[in-house]
Amino acid sequence: MTAETDLRERAARLADEAARAAGVHLRTVHDVTGLAAVADYFSDVWRTPRHAPPLPAEELHSLVHAGGAVHAAYTADGDRLAGACVAVFGPPAAADAYSLVAAADRGVGYAVKQTQRGWALGHGVRTLRWTFDPLVGRNARFNLVKLGATGTEYLVDFYGPMADGVNDGDESDRLTVTWDLTAPRSPSAPGDPTTDFTGAGETRTAPDGAPLVRRARDGRRLWCRVPDDIVTLRAADAALARRWRHALREVLTEAFAEGFRATAMSRDGWYTLTRPGPAA
Repeated sequence: MTAETDLRERAARLADEAARAAGVHLRTVHDVTGLAAVADYFSDVWRTPRHAPPLPAEELHSLVHAGGAVHAAYTADGDRLAGACVAVFGPPAAADAYSLVAAADRGVGYAVKQTQRGWALGHGVRTLRWTFDPLVGRNARFNLVKLGATGTEYLVDFYGPMADGVNDGDESDRLTVTWDLTAPRSPSAPGDPTTDFTGAGETRTAPDGAPLVRRARDGRRLWCRVPDDIVTLRAADAALARRWRHALREVLTEAFAEGFRATAMSRDGWYTLTRPGPAA
């Protein structure tokens, strides 16, 4: 057995184990009816009318026809749609793929992403990239801690104005994450990243008056906080949500320019950013 085959088989086993643990089964969706159901699911998640989903069924069909993949999770007790993701290929020379959109019910996301990982590895892909709202701490934790991806790029107002029920009224800053598919993690592997700020200096204040940024003395670690629930905050106080957006943007754009990368997110809402030290 080659190393390549072994990697693919281990990825398939991990995806199967994750699906069983979540109580779902996953399949690659090709048919018109199945793709329409996925489009409807995305509409429900992003709170848009069914006639205006984030990705219409016909676009999903075209992406599949072009070689991309739509994976969907279904409950074991009734085939109710419980999650879905969409991926296309990136630059061939980079062995890269791009996840356009993903959503899942609570507890199902890990299985969905592991299934997507298995598909990508089966096509020679080594890294998978996607973007998410950096103010959504639970998504940051899932991407950086649960999956082990790394935040590699900060994008200011990436989509421009958005009119869905989740993002409406806010600017669409996004954080790009890059997932090394050859370095899998088990669901129990990542522990809670440390938020021990001993010796770290507080450098900025958040819109709520509490600390926003702490920096380690060695200059190689930086911590930045996000609000508890930006989606709820945006609905209750759009102006305060925008202040959080601009505060985080200022910190992360500067940090990424200095060579930092986002490597973890704690349960209490602190990003950990790290950068390599000087070469020995």
